[in-house]
Amino acid sequence: MTIAATQIGGIGAAAVTAPGLKHIQAGALDVSYADTGPAMGDPVILLHGWPYDIHAFAEVSPILVAAGYRAIIPYLRGYGPTRFLSADTMRSGQPAALATDAIDLMDALKIERAVLAGFDWGARTADIVAALWPERVSGLVAVSGYLIGSQAAGKQPLPPEAELQWWYQYYFATERGRLGYEKNRHDFNKLIWKIASPKWNFDDATFDRSAEAFDNADHVAIVIHNYRWRLGLADGERKYDDIEAKLATGPLISVPTITMEGDANGAPHPPPEAYAGKFTGKYEHRTITGGIGHNLPQEAPRDFALAVIDVGKA
Repeated sequence: MTIAATQIGGIGAAAVTAPGLKHIQAGALDVSYADTGPAMGDPVILLHGWPYDIHAFAEVSPILVAAGYRAIIPYLRGYGPTRFLSADTMRSGQPAALATDAIDLMDALKIERAVLAGFDWGARTADIVAALWPERVSGLVAVSGYLIGSQAAGKQPLPPEAELQWWYQYYFATERGRLGYEKNRHDFNKLIWKIASPKWNFDDATFDRSAEAFDNADHVAIVIHNYRWRLGLADGERKYDDIEAKLATGPLISVPTITMEGDANGAPHPPPEAYAGKFTGKYEHRTITGGIGHNLPQEAPRDFALAVIDVGKA
């Protein structure tokens, strides 16, 4: 099931760019996004990660719309039709930049508060916004929980088995890795899907639908910068220094939160008990069983949608 015009409503002042998609200038970006559900419905912003795209929420959004929500699903910087407004803007993948993108999108759409829900990079972005701008977040759903970190933390060695799970991060730290990802991003990302969700039997058509988003001209630069920045091998933008300094303290999250984990997540992730104390408001953790991997919204859309609905009632 693709995100199509029958699912995505044409609402607001943003222009329609493709069947079912709209775009709006927000901060440094011209953001391409899906927008479905009643214009006056409670807004939910659904954030994908790497290497995925908005189709991760293709079966989540109809459930939310049926419950009266307005579901907004942006392509992140470096994905799909989302573009930078200026050729001079640094193609940064640092967490503060992605979080600022989310705030800029909310401002552009004139959304004061929303439920934020995501996985992978999207969960980290949602965590950051909830921690630093809690007045903008009515509820949080975060797969793999608390993912806020810092360059200093990224420099600390992990046990060997944990380091092994981050093999691609070290590959990306090399010029060989950058060139390899540029050349082989389709097959590389398909491998990541298989490793991260070892029990998810997705077909080629499902992957290829999302893989189109990786053809964005800025995709490789942003992915490489994200992982090099984490290890302290690349500088970020100075304008984000204050945000990164706050994140380095491990700020608490006070908004109503549901964290989630699949029982077959093959990607690096912390155990739920390691981060429960980071959430000081109404909090619940849900482990989804049945061989659910890293891409939880696409593998278990009803469970993910239910978490959004439940946290929205908190």
